[in-house]
Formats: sequence, structure tokens, C-alpha cells
Amino acid sequence: MELFETLTPPQRAAMARSMTSGRGALARRSLLRAAGLGAVATVGLTGCGIPAAGRKGDTVSTDHSAQERVVDFSNWTEYIDVTDDGKHHPTLDAFTKRTGIKVKYTEDINDNVEFFGKIKPQLAAGQDTGRDLMVLTDWLAGRMIRLGWVQQLDSANLPHAYANLEQRFRSPEWDPGRAYSYPWQGIATCIAYNKKATGGRKISSVSQLLDDSSLKGKVAMLSEMRDTIGMTLLDMGELPEKVTDDTFDAAVARIQKAVDSQQIRKFTGNDYTDGLSKGDIAACLAWAGDLVQLRLDDPDIEYVFPDSGFLSSTDNLLIPDKARHKTNAERLIDYYYEPAVAAQVSAYINYVCPVAGVKPYLAKIDPKLASNPLIIPDAAMDAKGHDFRSLTDAQDARYEDKFSKLIGA
Repeated sequence: MELFETLTPPQRAAMARSMTSGRGALARRSLLRAAGLGAVATVGLTGCGIPAAGRKGDTVSTDHSAQERVVDFSNWTEYIDVTDDGKHHPTLDAFTKRTGIKVKYTEDINDNVEFFGKIKPQLAAGQDTGRDLMVLTDWLAGRMIRLGWVQQLDSANLPHAYANLEQRFRSPEWDPGRAYSYPWQGIATCIAYNKKATGGRKISSVSQLLDDSSLKGKVAMLSEMRDTIGMTLLDMGELPEKVTDDTFDAAVARIQKAVDSQQIRKFTGNDYTDGLSKGDIAACLAWAGDLVQLRLDDPDIEYVFPDSGFLSSTDNLLIPDKARHKTNAERLIDYYYEPAVAAQVSAYINYVCPVAGVKPYLAKIDPKLASNPLIIPDAAMDAKGHDFRSLTDAQDARYEDKFSKLIGA
């Protein structure tokens, strides 16, 4: 696929896609603020994987992979490569041709909370959800692991994944050692601004968003609690991975002051992209995956990763409990950790690629993408990334309640 040099048919298709909801470039996630993250307990090592403590032991599900050459894959909308007519997914088609395993691909995840509500009754009852593979954001992935509702992965079926997983993704707090999950894509929160709307001035900190009077009424922050609070904590010199009740309340108070003074125009999901392009929003918190395509369409759009740091998160591949085709699902996970395959997906959706060695393959598709730190972070960007720490159920409910009041939800 020829991308980004001239306005080719794939570009026009991508721009059309950007106006829909989903996980693809510009069509950024529509996550609702999530209740019930749950604590990740202390863990112990077992071989290559590290199972979560507190589980009653992984249940053994009957694997029908050998008899049924199929895998049911649930994902977010616009979050994989697709042909211009929207009828085929080239990487999935190539997997089927190679392995004989047919992929039933369903774009039925629009929101973590909503999707969890859909599958929770079946999982709680120990029933098959009808899915062999699903993509969930880190907070929910951690909760599913804690509840014992996903299957531990067999490393023997994941040679490429084990070898090619980027170091930055290898040991999240909620799944140390990646015993139960592998990243689908990485997500980075940054600051975006429209040079015309700022009079050519660079906006490079949350302090500017909250305090610069020249931006009054033209600032947007995200309706995702972890992104907005986390970025504010970093600007205050606090670490989101060590957030406490006191530091959380201090961040809320700081943002509340900007709300009261009408410095902040609104809190948004991915719909900030339209206001940013029009100049109604001069500067905002943004998800980096939106900006590759957005900047192609409008060269006045710029982005910055603040010196204080940025929030990093992942969307993750997991196999639910009682899935019928575990081995087939593991083969599909491993396939997407082949650098040539990962490059095809990255060229299409523009998120942080979790696969090491992808750069030369991406360069063959588009050299500009291969050198873009939004897709392949450099060392300087890596050093600035921070996670929002796992919360107990009680903490999460309390924090979300306070944040909801702050943003008027």
C-alpha cells in the first residue's frame, strides 16, 4: 500500500474511515471511564509465564483447534488492515492461506465497559463466549486476568511473539511476564495544538493548557480519567504509577480551577480532532495514533510529548476462558508478531507497534512511517512513558466518581 506521499486512493479511503468510530487512525477509541479495575495481587514465577496470584488455578478447556480449523476474533472497529473496498483484511487472508485456519473477524468492541458487560454473564457462569481471541485495554485485561477469565498462553505456540515483543511491553504490572496477554498496539497520550489557533506558539506542557490565558476557552482535555489525571500528575512532578488519594485530589483540584475559570472548553473523546482542525480547540490532550493522519490532512497540527512525561497504555490480545480454539488463537497471535505482518498493520492504523524488528519492513511500505516516533518510539520517547497504576475496586470507584463530577458527566 502506497501511503502519505501523494493523495492516493488508500489515503482517501483512510480519510473517509477517520470520520467513523473505532480504533483506527483518527477514529480513536471511544472508551468510557471504566469502573472496577481491581487490584493485581502479588505474583510468583512459573516457568516463562507469571500467573496472577489469587486465581483458583486455570481451568482446562477442551481445545477443538485440530478438528475445527477456525478462530473467532473480536476487535475494535477500524483497527486492522483492510482493502479499499472494505471487504477483505489482507493479513488475515494471508494467515488463512498459510495455515488453513479461517478467521471469523468481528468488529464488535466499541467500548471496554460495554463489551465487558456483554461477556461477563457467560464468563461468570463458566461458559464459552463464542470468541477465541479479543482485544482489551490494559485496565480491563488486568481485571480479566485477576478474575481468572482468560487462559494462560502456551509459549510453545508463540515463538515469534516471545522473541519479538518489544522490551517496553514485556512486563506490565497487571500481567508480569505476559503469561496471559500480548499487546495488539500501544497507545500514547500527548499534547496536540493548531499553530494557526495558537498564533504560531508551541504548546508543550499541561501547565500551558491549564494556565495560559491566551488559550482560554480553547483547551480540551480527555474524558478518560487515567489520561487526563495522569498527564496532570506528571506536570505536577508526581508519578501516575504511584498515585495516592492525596495526589489524585491535588490533580483534580488543579483541573477544577481551570474548569471554573473557563480555561477548559470541554472534555472529549476522540472528537477533539474535528475541533482541533477547525481551530475551535487551540490545544488539547490527544492520542498519538490520531495524529499521523491528522497532520497529513492539516500541516498546522503539531504534537508534543512534554518533558514531564506522557501516559502510555496498551490494547491487548487475550484468549477468554472456555474458548474452543485456543491453539488456533495462539497461532494467530504469533503470526502478528512476525515483523513483516506487523508492519502491514502499523502502516494502516499508525499506533505504537509492539513488535521488535518491524522498522525495515515498514520502511519498504513508507520510509516516513518507519521514522515516525508515534509508531516506533525512539529512546527519548521511551524514557518519558509512564503507566497509571492499578487501582483497587474501591479506589477506582472513588476516583471515577470524583472525575465524573469534575467533567460534568
